[in-house]
Formats: sequence, structure tokens, C-alpha cells
Amino acid sequence: MATKRRNSARLARDPRIAPAYSFADAARYLRLPLPTLRHWSLGLGKVAPVFPMDDPGGQFLSFMNLVEAHILAGIRRKHGVGLRQVRRALDYVRTKCGVDRPLIDQSFQTDGRFLFIERLEQLINASKFGQLAMPDLLPQLDRIDRDPAGLPVKLYPFTRSIDVLMPVPAPKLVVVNPLVSFGRPSVGGVPTQTIWSRFRAGDSPAHLADDYGLALEAIEEAIRCEAA
Repeated sequence: MATKRRNSARLARDPRIAPAYSFADAARYLRLPLPTLRHWSLGLGKVAPVFPMDDPGGQFLSFMNLVEAHILAGIRRKHGVGLRQVRRALDYVRTKCGVDRPLIDQSFQTDGRFLFIERLEQLINASKFGQLAMPDLLPQLDRIDRDPAGLPVKLYPFTRSIDVLMPVPAPKLVVVNPLVSFGRPSVGGVPTQTIWSRFRAGDSPAHLADDYGLALEAIEEAIRCEAA
């Protein structure tokens, strides 16, 4: 519990919780329908949000909010877990495990019907209130780099359509790092928006790769990211 309190104190001064992304940009980066992202972040009517926004005004998402939506999208896309079960699992983790923000503090997993969290080297089936079960890892979890405290520091968004039936490994070249390019997607430190603008103006991928000293594949992924 002391570790969780230290993590909360660190985040209070951390650029990872600074409001930085419009809903439109975040939805594009995560390949999510804009109304879906708004519903998860803001709720609807009497329905509460799935995760808390770091922007008190509810206008912009933080990097941590991006990660939360990224993981939630994986749960929904791959396994079709209903939001009722998601909320139930989140409530379980908050109350039983003392975790304020489970989607970033714990690795959620599912067997197609129920959510799981990794805790004390065992997997607790959150929707079954403590029953143990085997995990089914989400590809989204492999696209997050974490610091020694277990908190996200980098997110590698998908740059192509995700086929949940026949998944194709996507390269981890485009990165969202709050400390690089003002948190905008980049490759090799170069914002993908800059590459996209030059590409649309007529520069070829090969020319751009030469200019920035990047692999052609990195340039192509940057273009794919912005063309979504």
C-alpha cells in the first residue's frame, strides 16, 4: 500500500497526467471511434466514466488516460467483454486491492468472459471476486513500457487495422512518450505529423528516410499512423 501511495505522489507532479490530447487526436492515435472514447472518458447521463480523466475540465486526455483507453480497447476488441463486467472488475480492484487506477497499475487480462488482474504472482478473476484462473494475455499489454515502479512511460500505438481473428504482429516503431515531441507520436524523435506533412507535400518515403536518418520502415509507419 505504501508503494501505491508513493506512486500517487509521483504522478501528482508528473507530465504523464498533464492534459495534452484532444478527444479527436486520442481517438485517431488509438484507432477508436470518437463517441466510444468520449463515453469511456466522460460517461453518459447517470452512467459514470470507465476511468477518471486527469483534466478537471474534461476537455483533454493525459498520457495515462491514453494508456487506460488503449488497454480497455484491447479488452473490448479481443474478447468482447461487456462494460458492466469491466466496471465490476475495476470496482473489485479498487476496493479489494487498494488500486486507484487499475487500468494503468495492473495488467488486466481476460478469458473471453471475465477480467483478470495480476497480483501477488497469481491471477485473480476480478469478476468472480477472487477465484483464480489462467490468463489470456492481451497484445496491448506488450505495447507499453513501464518504469521501475510499474507505471507506463511509453505507449506504442497500433499503426494498422487490428484483426482480432488473424492478428498480424505490428512493429513498435511509432511511440507516444510524454517527454518527446510534446507527447505526440514520433519515430526516432521526429513527430509523425512532421513526416506526414512533408509526405503530403510531395516528399517520397525514401527521401524522408534519408533526410532524417531513419529506416524506411519507420517512415512508412509514421505515414500509416497519421493516415489513419
